Amino acid sequence: MDDAPQPGTPTASPLVSVKAISKAFGGAQALREVSLSILPGEVHGLVGANGAGKSTLIRIVAGLTQPDSGDVVIDGRRVTINSPHLANELGMSFIHQELAFVPGMTVLENIMLGLPKKTRFGVVDWPAIARDVAPIAKRVGVRAPLSVNVNGLSTAENWLISITRALVRNARLIVMDEPTAALSTAESERLFGIIRELSRSGVAVLYVSHRLDEILELCRRVTVLRDGRMVVELTGPALTRQALVEAIVGGAVESRPNHAGACALDEIAISVRGVSRAPKVKNVSFDLKKGEVLGLGGLVGAGRSELARMLFGADRPDTGEMRLEGKRFAPRSPSQAVKAGIGFVPEERRAEGLILSKSVGLNLCLANLNSIIVSPMLPLISGRRRDALVSRTIQALAIKGASADAPVGRLSGGNQQKVVIGRWLQAEPKVLILDEPTRGVDVGARAEIHKLIRGLARQGMAVLVISSDPEELPDLCDRALIMAEGRIVGELAGGALTRHAIISASYAGITEQSVA
Repeated sequence: MDDAPQPGTPTASPLVSVKAISKAFGGAQALREVSLSILPGEVHGLVGANGAGKSTLIRIVAGLTQPDSGDVVIDGRRVTINSPHLANELGMSFIHQELAFVPGMTVLENIMLGLPKKTRFGVVDWPAIARDVAPIAKRVGVRAPLSVNVNGLSTAENWLISITRALVRNARLIVMDEPTAALSTAESERLFGIIRELSRSGVAVLYVSHRLDEILELCRRVTVLRDGRMVVELTGPALTRQALVEAIVGGAVESRPNHAGACALDEIAISVRGVSRAPKVKNVSFDLKKGEVLGLGGLVGAGRSELARMLFGADRPDTGEMRLEGKRFAPRSPSQAVKAGIGFVPEERRAEGLILSKSVGLNLCLANLNSIIVSPMLPLISGRRRDALVSRTIQALAIKGASADAPVGRLSGGNQQKVVIGRWLQAEPKVLILDEPTRGVDVGARAEIHKLIRGLARQGMAVLVISSDPEELPDLCDRALIMAEGRIVGELAGGALTRHAIISASYAGITEQSVA
């Protein structure tokens, strides 16, 4: 080994430091004298429960929010970062959890926003720019042509485009907030390779994630925030999964025993036979029993969300048949599916599952309007019934952080997800479909959501869980179906339902032609 200090080692001087940063919003203290330092070439982990202060800290370093006290120091010099533009000039690039693109613009135009552009005869030379950007996009794994409009691209593709945009900026520090939340295993591994390459070249990465296995794989040092405070910095032998979990939640998280098959009844809730919708879903057949939690695993783009959309009436199958409690089921719209007894928690809870500017109470009532009106003949909302429903749901799900009248957008990610699930808890659907139910939530909220889902199954509800996290399905589900290229390629249950088996089945179902 060389005698010179390696990137990211404690002997190096910090590239970026925050010292005793505090920030309050109204009466809520978001950060309390938080300090951390990031070394050149270091992959530094930042973890904590939703609401711990991670996003506020990132916004301060990005110039989006000003601290009440404390300092930001770059290259040993105290700086005041009063705009995102200045943060970029100082060599920092940010990929926020909530992606932001300009609709109607191309992939390339979004990547180049705010950057100087090559010109030819006084006109932006997009072909030359595309030639420069294309190798970076290819390395990240962007499949969409740079010339296409960003509208309609998948969440996974949008994340990869955001990563490309950060790399194009040649930043010295890249802050990545939950970068793999919607990525497949292969896409995540590709990102990890890029991060290691950045580290070797001296670029630092602040890696913010709830996926602790990723943190342990990538990071030498990890800072843990809890309730707005920096509670511990872990490194070396002290950096373990158990230590991270206990630091995040302030104690041990009780693991759920294997409940495989414990709640499933013999009666079939929904049956799917030979369902196809070109080009994403091909000849899918399965049964989901009452009281069962059935997982749907596979790589991003395997057709899982597209299958869920057909079950919920958002899309109609080209061929095949569905039966709900033995009766033919062919919803022409989501409203028809809801009336038939289907509930759906979408992958993008903020964009598709919630009205962020409206209250927690209103969002909880959206699927339950018929139960809170005065009468069918007098379709006026009963305040008493509404308040009782909202209070009952908030208490049952332990939704924290705001009153029933507060905007739901102010809640943490985990509590927002509880609101979306709680909406269906009171509607009591026959079948509940959850698309990535714990994406972007902390380990404590994840455990609570899993407990809630198992509770619904114990009451006899049939639950279909779509998850890209191979750790989640074995912990939560009675059995799991694995999809690849629109087809079901495997079924796992009991002791066979493991992370390794899920990943193996996902890749085994990919043809050589598709890989090429």
